[in-house]
Amino acid sequence: MEKFYIDDLLNIRTEETGAVYGEIVPAIPEFRQVCQQIREDFFQKYQQEEDLQTAMEIQKKAIVGYQQEMDFYKDKIAELVQEHKWENVQAPAWYSGLVEGIYHENWGMAGMAEWFSKDFAQSSSAKIIGDRIYYLDRGEMKLMPQTISEERKEQMIRAFLLLTPEERLDKEFHEVYLLDGTRITIFKGSMTKKNQDVIIFRRYIIPNYSFEEQAKRHTIPEDAIPLFRAMVDIGYSVICTGAVRTSKTTFLATWQQYENPKLEGVIVETDPEIPLHLLMPDAPIVQLLADNERLRTISKNLLRSDADYFILAEARDGKALDTAVRIASKGTKRMKMTFHTRNPMDLPGEIASEIVKSEGGQWDNTRLKVAESFDYIFHFVQLTDKSQKRLRGIYEMGLTENRADVCIVPICLYDYEKDDWAWKYHIGEDKQRLGFEENRARMDEMKMLLKELSELHPMEQNVGMHCEADAQGGKSSCGTAAGF
Repeated sequence: MEKFYIDDLLNIRTEETGAVYGEIVPAIPEFRQVCQQIREDFFQKYQQEEDLQTAMEIQKKAIVGYQQEMDFYKDKIAELVQEHKWENVQAPAWYSGLVEGIYHENWGMAGMAEWFSKDFAQSSSAKIIGDRIYYLDRGEMKLMPQTISEERKEQMIRAFLLLTPEERLDKEFHEVYLLDGTRITIFKGSMTKKNQDVIIFRRYIIPNYSFEEQAKRHTIPEDAIPLFRAMVDIGYSVICTGAVRTSKTTFLATWQQYENPKLEGVIVETDPEIPLHLLMPDAPIVQLLADNERLRTISKNLLRSDADYFILAEARDGKALDTAVRIASKGTKRMKMTFHTRNPMDLPGEIASEIVKSEGGQWDNTRLKVAESFDYIFHFVQLTDKSQKRLRGIYEMGLTENRADVCIVPICLYDYEKDDWAWKYHIGEDKQRLGFEENRARMDEMKMLLKELSELHPMEQNVGMHCEADAQGGKSSCGTAAGF
């Protein structure tokens, strides 16, 4: 038998730790113990090297996402890990590595860090409810394995509020934005149940603002893309409607990207969701952020503006809607707006109700003005598989010939059973008139394209038509068949 030496066995077994036989190999601590120790070491060692004010400024910038300050923290953490010989400590799977994990556990996003990684780059929403963390993944809000302590959550909230020093910590509702544009909504205190404070993360995600990309996702019909391009060039005013997360804002941004880049535009948003300076860098577009109160202040200036078109990214209240309708009723074309509604047929009445409640006036007259001010409604829905969105319908909106009532005609409707769209050949006289005035060639093309779609995928006659005059035997310009 070959001779066997115990020293050889011990040397083999110590190769994993890097220790030499005879050395005392320290026990490798758990991840959370490492985080706690490095946090203590960090403040003892490194914050003494900087004056207190500088150290606090570095910490604040690191927490809110400045790359240089985050790198400063991570470099120091790496030094401490090496000093303690903790390189073999395993971070939880939701962190990309030990240094990254220690940083986020102590100063960064904690269990939310994974949502900001490339693996979840297409997730538009996440939530912290109590100690639980959820990510929106493929249309479903999924419970993640990581949790967050109450103390760490409070620390995170204080860090977020560094972005808005005017926000008081004792308030029970906050809305702030990170450097990358992520919107963070916080509910706490008496607004939530005990130990069930909520932090909601929301960001605007779309890899490519194009009709082709949306058709690839089957949100819109591919064979309608030439029709949409013609409608953009003509300059119709459109409203994109639907519930939350139905792609209405995405469609509005896509529609806008085909707009004439030489025209002057103004976009007013309550949230910085549509980055037009990136989508249309050469276009002269003024981008304004205004909540309800700010909009009241600037609405008169907007009405006096000589811009070629306006975009109201999300009309939430009567003041915003009143401003949009007043601008559109002045004759401004190419208006674009989103609005939350479940039934596009009721849209003029719903908008009128919000305006009258906020600004006063007569509901009937306001409703007529809404219908006259915009040309088409694009309505979007979310399917049972929440990752799937669909254009539910396109509705032409106008007035009856005697201008006594609203007339809404669907020219496109989605068939849930066939997962396809049906079309009606209809273009009201007022829409044709506008088209011939703005761009006759594109108007002729629109008529041809809509006729072709209606022949290939015909809609049942008079499906969904909403027109009081027709019901009473009157005549409606909105209901007149296309063709001058």
